[in-house]
Amino acid sequence: MKNRLAVNLLMLVLPASLPAQEMPHSVAEAQKMEREDALPATPLYSNPTLGTSRPGDLLAQEPVTSYSLPVGSAVRIAYHSRDAGGRDVPATAAVLVPAGKAPPGGWPVIAWGHGTSGVARHCAPSLMKDVWYGDEGLKDMLRAGFAVVATDYQGLGGPGVHPWVNKTAQARDMIYSVPAARNAVPALGARWVADGHSQGGLAAWGVAELESLLNDPNYLGAVSVAGAVRLDQFLELMGQTQGGLTMYVAYMGWAIHARFPGFKPEDLLTPRAMELYGQVTTQGCWYYGYAMFLDMPKQGALNANWRQNPYMQRFAKEDQEGDTPINKPLLVLAGEADLSIPIAAVREVVARACGKGSALQFKSYPGLDHDPTMINSMPDQLTWIHERFAGKAALSNCPRSGPSSGKGSSAGR
Repeated sequence: MKNRLAVNLLMLVLPASLPAQEMPHSVAEAQKMEREDALPATPLYSNPTLGTSRPGDLLAQEPVTSYSLPVGSAVRIAYHSRDAGGRDVPATAAVLVPAGKAPPGGWPVIAWGHGTSGVARHCAPSLMKDVWYGDEGLKDMLRAGFAVVATDYQGLGGPGVHPWVNKTAQARDMIYSVPAARNAVPALGARWVADGHSQGGLAAWGVAELESLLNDPNYLGAVSVAGAVRLDQFLELMGQTQGGLTMYVAYMGWAIHARFPGFKPEDLLTPRAMELYGQVTTQGCWYYGYAMFLDMPKQGALNANWRQNPYMQRFAKEDQEGDTPINKPLLVLAGEADLSIPIAAVREVVARACGKGSALQFKSYPGLDHDPTMINSMPDQLTWIHERFAGKAALSNCPRSGPSSGKGSSAGR
């Protein structure tokens, strides 16, 4: 059971194209892996000036030809966003355009929310050759004829602190990336959907909630895949595993401190984990953090009394999904064998959302863990997205008492 748990936790953000045996076995190996995928930062990332700009405004742009993706063209942008507290911040993104001629009305747009790449500034996916998720959805979206606006999230690429798994901050980054991208690439159409996995699945749900208040007529709906719901349950899992994946405790300490500066990471992390905290949050990205924590024993990173921390409780409450009624289509996908984001937690959130009046479609996948859910659900994601752009009504399969697996439902088809 211990080994099975470790394997399932491994899939939290492990790129699907990389077999588990290719995980780094040392810090040096991890640094080599990250160095080989990295692209050099350019002046676009150096403290872009907000000036008199407003959220959604384009601050800077530059073409890029170094991505290992089936693009016709690609542009990096810096743009104006806002954090969870409403403060104005810069953010960066990659705008990926399919090969060929744009259809009438411009390329249909997917605003993409990526899973965890790290929390250090240089861990921006737009500074990686594969944009971090190249083999886990991005190539499929481009080949299906969608332009992808892939935000890095604030604090990745651009200046500032990355507020990891912060639903509101990352949702705003996704929303504001779209008008900025349209200003940089006029061939983009006006209509768009949001789609995200894991950390991005949380963000995509946040987009759905915010758009229920913004009422953008060009926003057509959102797809949340294996969204990072119930962060308290996630930390429970971190207390039951050992080795590299326990670095997530350090990331959580970073995230809570980014939102609430009065929080002390040592209130969440053990002294042994705190010895590595500064390095894994500033010196490297996902693989580096994993390698740094390889020798961490079970229950070695997370303090025993973490549940009582008031800042942790506030952070989890702010990130809670399902309380805000959603008035545009929402597709929620989850793997029934996902022990990183337990299916029971997703069902709980879906049931709460349905009870609040949200009309959504929920589907689960038997036997699939975290990243395989993203990969194997791509046909369902693309079908659902195509139908939104075609103007087809999105039906709901909200149950009367708790969500089902969605089997046999024709919702959204």
